[in-house]
Amino acid sequence: MNEYDKFLDDKSHIKGNFGFDPVYIPDIMFDFQKDLVTWALKKGRGAIFADCGLGKTLIELVYAENVCRHTKGNVLIFAPLAVSSQTVEEGIKFNVPCEYSGDGTVHRITITNYEKLHMFNPKDFDGVILDESSILKGFNGATRMAITKFMRKIKYRLLCTATAAPNDYIELGTSSEALGYLGHMDMLNRFFKNDQNNSATGRKFGKVIKWRFRGHAEVPFWRWVSSWARACRFPSDLGHDDDGFILPEKKEVYHLIQATSPLDGYLFNMPAVGFREERAETKLTIKERCEKVAKLADTGKPCLIWCHSNAEGDLLEELIPDGIQVAGRHSNEVKRDRLLGFAKGEIRVLITKPKIGAWGLNYQHCSHICYFPSHSFEQYYQSVRRCWRFGQTKNVKVDIVYTEGQENILKNLMYKEDQSVKMFGHIVQMMNNAQGITRSEFTNKQNVPSWLEIK
Repeated sequence: MNEYDKFLDDKSHIKGNFGFDPVYIPDIMFDFQKDLVTWALKKGRGAIFADCGLGKTLIELVYAENVCRHTKGNVLIFAPLAVSSQTVEEGIKFNVPCEYSGDGTVHRITITNYEKLHMFNPKDFDGVILDESSILKGFNGATRMAITKFMRKIKYRLLCTATAAPNDYIELGTSSEALGYLGHMDMLNRFFKNDQNNSATGRKFGKVIKWRFRGHAEVPFWRWVSSWARACRFPSDLGHDDDGFILPEKKEVYHLIQATSPLDGYLFNMPAVGFREERAETKLTIKERCEKVAKLADTGKPCLIWCHSNAEGDLLEELIPDGIQVAGRHSNEVKRDRLLGFAKGEIRVLITKPKIGAWGLNYQHCSHICYFPSHSFEQYYQSVRRCWRFGQTKNVKVDIVYTEGQENILKNLMYKEDQSVKMFGHIVQMMNNAQGITRSEFTNKQNVPSWLEIK
């Protein structure tokens, strides 16, 4: 093989359909979980977008076990930090043995972190699973492409996440590309167009380039997505009963903190305009906001606190005697031990950032969250869902602490939440409808003006 042929081979995905009938479905699975894993195995390469607490870990483990039995080979599961340890524990619980590897050692079912990608060789595996696959959006382009390249020659691939494209349809393209279907840009050019009438993404002349559906492309788009993905918020989205999957109440309480002094150049406290003023407001009010959170967390019960800067985390840890922080400066081992320590009840108050601990972890023992608002709805969604998820037995309280200058941030977050709820409902509806679409929809008789009728 010459260099150019090798270059093309590296760029190409393995072709064909490799699905098979499941050989192992444990009785412990709910019927909707059995349907999802059966579909994924028959598909071979697919994505499952199921809400938090619907048992994606069990689905992943059963999928991996089936691939191992079918191929007599190995499966690699990528997961966020600390989620790996929880997955190993779940494997023991569900009698699907798996082992963690942080040094490239290969087991029958191997669990590792995304950061350990470079230690493994894709030739050692017949299957690969991405747990919390939406986290890929948080990595830089090089890391995303490295993960996609790693998967290209592996037959069986499964992506699992609760928040596929919570604010933007076009992000589904990264999932499609990782699975070996349409590439991200190919998807955009087939189903979408932008006002620039070109293939550009990102920003141009300081403006975000927005993509929108081409005329009459929405139904074909969802038909295509439903060919490689399944989405559900409740078992009823898949035609099953919701018994046992009704969430308790979530109560959001908003605490407006008065800043002791306005921003430079202002006589009064006013909503900040633009990122520069918002950053200045955040720094100016750090003491007041952290003191309020410290009082809210002083309940003697578990509390999960989400902040966005090291300064906030350090001050909160200082103000809360039994508060333990997980920060970026800590080693992976310290992060893992503290995140899992909170899950086991060894830590009463956990303080961390959404980008560190908001993906995949199960904290149903905690029903109290404190949150500083930001513009990222996905971070807020994932942060709240660590506690407010199926399996939670108590009503969940979310204390949102903000200042008058941060009102625009809060309004934007609430707007995105409303849009995301509508959008995910639309995803489920459109994908389920797409599975039953027939040509008759496009050949039904239409009424026409009388002057066009043939006499």
